[in-house]
Amino acid sequence: MAMAIRVSLLLLFFLLFAQHCFSIYEDQAGLMDWHQQYIGKVKHAVFHTQKTGRKRVVVSTEENVIASLDLRRGEIFWRHVLGANDAIDGVDIALGKYVITLSSEGSILRAWNLPDGQMVWEYSLQGSKPSKSLLSVPINLKVDKDNVILAFGKGCLHAVSSIDGDLLWKKDFSAESIEVQQIIQPLANDIIDVVGFVGSSHFDVYQLNAKDGVLMKHMSAAFPDGFSGDVLSVSSDMLVSLDGTKSNLVTINYQNGEISFKKTYIPDLVEGYSGIAVILPSKLSGIFAVKVNTLLVFLKVTDEGLLEVVDRINNAAAVSDALSFSEGQQAFALVEQVDGKVLLTLKISHDWNHDLLKESIELDHQRGLVHKVFINNYIRTDRSYGFRALIVMEDHSLLLLQQGATVWSREEGLASIVDVTVSELPVEKVGVSVAKVEQNLFEWLKGHILKLKGTLMLASPDDIAAIQGMRLKSSEKSKMTRDHNGFRKLLIVLTRAGKLYALHTGDGRVVWSLLLPSLRKSESCKHPTVLNVYQWQVPHHHAMDENPSVLVVGRCGPNWDASAVLSFVDTYTGKELNSLGLIHSVAQVIPLPFTDSTEQRLHLFIDTDQHAHLYPRTSEAIDIFQRELSNIYWYSVEADNGIIRGHVLNRNCIGEVVDEYCFDSRDLWSIVFPSESEKIIATVTRKLNEVVHTQAKVIADQDVMYKYISKNILFVATVSPKASGEIGSATPEESSLVVYLIDTVTGRILHRMTHHGSQGPVHAVFSENWVVYHYFNLRAHRYEMSVIEIYDQSRADNKDVWKLVLGKHNLTSPISLYSRPEVITKSQSYYFTHSVKSIAVTSTAKGITSKQLLIGTIGDQVLALDKRYLDPRRSVNPTPAESEEGLIPLTDSLPIIPQSYVTHALKVEDLRGIFTVPAKLESTTLAFAYGVDLFLTRLAPSKTYDSLTEDFSYALLLITIVALIAAIFVTWVLSERKELQDKWR
Repeated sequence: MAMAIRVSLLLLFFLLFAQHCFSIYEDQAGLMDWHQQYIGKVKHAVFHTQKTGRKRVVVSTEENVIASLDLRRGEIFWRHVLGANDAIDGVDIALGKYVITLSSEGSILRAWNLPDGQMVWEYSLQGSKPSKSLLSVPINLKVDKDNVILAFGKGCLHAVSSIDGDLLWKKDFSAESIEVQQIIQPLANDIIDVVGFVGSSHFDVYQLNAKDGVLMKHMSAAFPDGFSGDVLSVSSDMLVSLDGTKSNLVTINYQNGEISFKKTYIPDLVEGYSGIAVILPSKLSGIFAVKVNTLLVFLKVTDEGLLEVVDRINNAAAVSDALSFSEGQQAFALVEQVDGKVLLTLKISHDWNHDLLKESIELDHQRGLVHKVFINNYIRTDRSYGFRALIVMEDHSLLLLQQGATVWSREEGLASIVDVTVSELPVEKVGVSVAKVEQNLFEWLKGHILKLKGTLMLASPDDIAAIQGMRLKSSEKSKMTRDHNGFRKLLIVLTRAGKLYALHTGDGRVVWSLLLPSLRKSESCKHPTVLNVYQWQVPHHHAMDENPSVLVVGRCGPNWDASAVLSFVDTYTGKELNSLGLIHSVAQVIPLPFTDSTEQRLHLFIDTDQHAHLYPRTSEAIDIFQRELSNIYWYSVEADNGIIRGHVLNRNCIGEVVDEYCFDSRDLWSIVFPSESEKIIATVTRKLNEVVHTQAKVIADQDVMYKYISKNILFVATVSPKASGEIGSATPEESSLVVYLIDTVTGRILHRMTHHGSQGPVHAVFSENWVVYHYFNLRAHRYEMSVIEIYDQSRADNKDVWKLVLGKHNLTSPISLYSRPEVITKSQSYYFTHSVKSIAVTSTAKGITSKQLLIGTIGDQVLALDKRYLDPRRSVNPTPAESEEGLIPLTDSLPIIPQSYVTHALKVEDLRGIFTVPAKLESTTLAFAYGVDLFLTRLAPSKTYDSLTEDFSYALLLITIVALIAAIFVTWVLSERKELQDKWR
């Protein structure tokens, strides 16, 4: 019997050990996270389509990204994100192998290796005068067999070697008072023309020797009417500009050493002219385009400087630069949008009546208007010329058009996310067929047989591939219905282009997108600006009948006093339900904790005059609001003035028309920070939807501390004015960081703490009863993170079990913020290695699971840090009771464990925010990080204690149970046999 027991235990241990031994992680890639790479809205594009090497297009974007894209599929070969203060001014290709970029307002010139994107050299343009940035890579200009790059910035013209980035010569224009507009290098000529304005009424030309930069000639002429805007070059010695009144076109000719002007009245060229004329910056040969309202007028410049109208086109969207495609021939693209279709026309510069190409392509109307177009030519198999067009759309998307079709597209609007919220998916309808049940049973058996073969190392490569495919399929992560764990949701993201996307949390695909009509540029809204997106209707009781919806808030202007625009969008269908153009502004939006019978959440909009406007504007909403009117408080922060005010509603607005949904407010309290010693740099408060499981915190020796839980606490960080700049802008003696915890109902300061010798930037997160913030310590020359926890001392007596049993406690007594709270705080500071871009905290459905801080580092990765490391009660030598509680011994620095990076080896370039969503499963939260890239993953701060993993082997469990039953039976037989033998002895 003992032998049988040993055999059964060995078999059990072998099976369990085999399960762990063969549980690999490589085949789980992509099951619980996804990562998407973008580049942003394209500004410049240069094609490289030589016969040798891959065909590619090099682009620079508004997100300060330089990237190389595959022309066949649109995939990223390589890219570099240059940073927030390193905007790209120009891009070109030199020697057929280097990508040349000019950035940082004309102060940095770089060369990148075209095949792999490695930086070859970098040159800093020195100068003292801010100026326009210009980049030129002449084809035929050489100095000692070295191709020259011309870069103008900081008031100086630099000639730089394209091979090694060495300076060949430099010409300083900072003392000449000229605003340089163009750098012109005529073909087959060693002269460089530098043209620009002196003041607003003088035009100057400097002619330099291209070999050494020596000034050869200087010409200047006065134009009494003055100039407005930029100047456009239409030939080697002819330019065009607008005069000071913007009603005349001025042609500038500096042929034969003399400057001459010719003025043409625009109404003489365009009948019924009204409005403002704009010269398009497209570089064409001998012609140029002027946009007057919706009319695009093409004008030809004669040798005498006269203007002739070539064509007038309505609904024109964009014009490309000229492209040389054969000897002496140049073509350019004209894009029109008619009846939802894009008409692409290629014309020859010198022969307007001849069209090289005319195509009509149908595009998704949700992409909006065409903003830019870049063209490239190729040779077909019949040796004729073909053309492709790269177009940038209103929603920032990028498309390649060729032969009347869209070759590929990229949703680059997702690189500029402004705000994020979440929506549930539809409820799955019950009911399946018998055939489907049989099929599912067969797939289940097949899957477990394959898993068993993999566990026993008997699986072939085809079986391993099938296991991976079935795993992805069985995860059901991409279904368009809710799951019982709450992992499948819709992320509703709002982009800077005014487009709303719904992303599936399972695989990151775009479920639907909507370019909001109410937030597009129009006569009534000339400068639309998106602000935020909020949950508007979240059906719980009517989940089968009502669709959830979101509210998008924007304004028609760059300033806060501009009128607001509201848009209501169905999150299942992506259709706009309604839109409102408001007559008032929106400075603050307050989602209220009240809903009406249709489960629409009430929102309070505060305008710049501190009037409160209630939405939705229904009788039911106003009835609910009137009942809670006396309990509604809010605060406003005037960071520039150093004032925080508390407000309360007063009465209905008094105006010409009575508006029952508008309310006046009055100041309840104010805190004024002295401007000579403190400047507000950061404020943060708790999430409105955060769930706190319990107010009690059990500590060592079974003692209890009660958290001070309030959604009305505001964390404020101020610094001394000298320390409000970059790190190092002030000495430790001049800088100090002061943090406050303020009750926003009464204005009472609950806690104040000063960090001497410290400065911002400050990044903070507030959760439950604690706040964690990150700053820089000038004395230690290191970053620090501090934590403050606040506890309710008035409930400290409720520790006697008999008082709790007999009900002699004050836990159920009403709480009023006007009664001075008895609070205590605990705080601690730690060194932290990294600079931080963003901080968030995990959130779960019931608030039971331990918290983790999600820290967006300067390296554009997300680090998960257990909140226990930021417990202010940590000590160097914890007592046995504290160790049993789980307190970690105190160290001066916070640990950074490589395995704690939730982004693994990936980066979220230009990381701007981290958004967390609780799943229905209490152990799990979804974390979404966004910047130029997007990343989503599932996190389980306390491990998945309430579920089995997706790759759990039920077949192996079944085999283990069968083996145990067999062992028990064998053991019983052997035991009976042995007992019988003993009786016969």
